[in-house]
Amino acid sequence: MEFFKIRRDIPFMRNALVFNLISLATFLAAVFFLFSRGLHLSVEFTGGTLMQVSYAQAADLESVRSAVGKLGFTDAQVQNFGTARDVMIRMPATKGVSSAQQSDKVMASLKAADPTASLRRTEFVGPQVGDELATDGLKALAFVVVGIMIYLAIRFEWKFAVAAIIANLHDVIIILGFFAFFQWEFSLPVLAAVLAVLGYSVNESVVIFDRIRENFRRYRKMNTQEIIDNAITSTISRTIITHGCTQLMVLSMLLFGGATLHYFALALTIGILFGIYSSVFVAAAIAMWLGIAREDLVKGAVKKGEDPNDPNAGATV
Repeated sequence: MEFFKIRRDIPFMRNALVFNLISLATFLAAVFFLFSRGLHLSVEFTGGTLMQVSYAQAADLESVRSAVGKLGFTDAQVQNFGTARDVMIRMPATKGVSSAQQSDKVMASLKAADPTASLRRTEFVGPQVGDELATDGLKALAFVVVGIMIYLAIRFEWKFAVAAIIANLHDVIIILGFFAFFQWEFSLPVLAAVLAVLGYSVNESVVIFDRIRENFRRYRKMNTQEIIDNAITSTISRTIITHGCTQLMVLSMLLFGGATLHYFALALTIGILFGIYSSVFVAAAIAMWLGIAREDLVKGAVKKGEDPNDPNAGATV
């Protein structure tokens, strides 16, 4: 299915150096903000107090957030838990205030707003748990990267694997850079979004790489740059349909999903936009600069100096 068909190939690789310099500048800025400002980690990573509060009727989450915020716990997470009447509240640890004191203050404020509020349970999440979650998250990220490299090296060629991983890590670092610069809260759902972006972005790269391999078999007289331009141009319609539909769904979560899904959807939105960009201008360009050629992808390909019209060209003994 195609919305349109472009008759002439768009010379994407002609300006690849300019776009990659822009990407490099964006990447370095993201790294700078990560080191200078750091991530604003949620209570899952830093430790804090977790409370489950029950109401006689459906809870007004905005009212709960307002009541908790007035106590000075501005970074508290408030969301429904199980049913509309149950609310989960996560508050980061505060110096000089114990977990019991935090929960007592919050319950007093909630009961003043709604006498039916009752505390079901309260737990303290220690910093050791947060360190373990952070370590597990980094391990998950490393396993995803290694798995993608092995998959691409087996399916295509190692040059494509290197190009795709550089492009995907480019997307991940830029997402983290946005969260560091604006000090948006980095929570477990955001970590899940980052891992999802890795898989989503590599899918677009695989589609383009697959078309490049197909073009090397089909067009023997084209050079590598022309092959890549044709591959990207011929998949534009598919890219618009796929990413447009996905972005509509993610934007609906961002606009109407409430505070619980806000940063998760925000990370996906940034990741999808940069994923399209990196697949076209970063991954494909790096593969070209690494010297990807017909001989790397097509068995029995015509070697340099051979006549492509010779029926014995590319034959192996």
